[in-house]
Amino acid sequence: MYVLAITAVIVLLVAAAFSGNSAKDNRISSYMSNPNLKSVHPDPAWKGNPVDERGRFMNLYQPFISETSKLLKWQLSKNPYKEQKKEDTRRPDTHVEPDLFTDTEDKIVWLGHASFFIRMNGINMLIDPVFFDSPFLKRETVLPFDPEQATGIDYILVSHDHRDHCDKKTLEFLAGKNPEAKVFTGLEMKPLLSSWMPGLEIEEAAWYQQFKTEDVLEVTYVPSRHWSRRGLFDENTRLWGGFFMKDSTKSVYFMSDSGAGPHFSDIKDICGAPDFCLMGIGAYKPEWFMHPVHISPADALKAFEVMEGKYFIPMHYGTFDLSDEPFMEPVDQLKVLAGNKQQHQLLITQVGEVVALHQPLVKSPEGY
Repeated sequence: MYVLAITAVIVLLVAAAFSGNSAKDNRISSYMSNPNLKSVHPDPAWKGNPVDERGRFMNLYQPFISETSKLLKWQLSKNPYKEQKKEDTRRPDTHVEPDLFTDTEDKIVWLGHASFFIRMNGINMLIDPVFFDSPFLKRETVLPFDPEQATGIDYILVSHDHRDHCDKKTLEFLAGKNPEAKVFTGLEMKPLLSSWMPGLEIEEAAWYQQFKTEDVLEVTYVPSRHWSRRGLFDENTRLWGGFFMKDSTKSVYFMSDSGAGPHFSDIKDICGAPDFCLMGIGAYKPEWFMHPVHISPADALKAFEVMEGKYFIPMHYGTFDLSDEPFMEPVDQLKVLAGNKQQHQLLITQVGEVVALHQPLVKSPEGY
């Protein structure tokens, strides 16, 4: 494990040295979108996703700047939470639902980290599915189902190219089990995914564009404050973002990875206030390094308030070891910050536990 960590640091440093953005790269050169998809942005002046002079995608408000010195400082610094992290062996509990993919109930199911199964109006969706371990990532929670059961999927949504959201082995497996599924993702992701998922239709969108879905459901790709990279020299060549899903009675917002920013207010104004907000809360320490790309529990709660959501389902914690904080610290912090005022809106679910979309949520917050 130590050798892997050192290797990862070396690779990241080399990549940062050769392909990192600098302040001078953060000038908009052009805009990109998919001409075959509808934009829901109300401003006639909206041109699509901004692209810099090197053809790299950009955030809307805060530029992403690779800083080798900060990466090196983090990796070579002592983790102040090391002992606490070692002593706190808690992980999210797992609930096995035998009929997860075969019943007819509209629902949201957290599968660990940022992976979800969602059924809306009978449409089955998997978001950022990561089922298997890899040389880079080892699950610390049990997958709540046999992967062989993951059939009948209509749409597979991939938010961006980072390995904890976009797993080659899982996507290859799902393509074999679901040859009729469609894949929804961001601009320039198709070249990466098409060799893993041959024969599947892959549709790319810019921010605020709607994918082509069944009439009973809308899926819109929305902004996040983040970045992208798979290899040494492909930083920000593929778009990153979240998803806003809406049927006739309910709406679900999937944040993906994001730092704090004004885009949360924009999404609410353009897509509406979501009923369910699936918000990342973990992999946020040290905050001086992580805050541009991974939101803290405190900032996630503020974003939820800005979006005027009804229910908050936390994610992006407890499954993979990506940062300094102990695995369950983000959700501990979230409970404290929510206090009595927002406890009824907080749905802290077990991995694999069902949240029904179209019936009252009768569980107390303590039950989740």
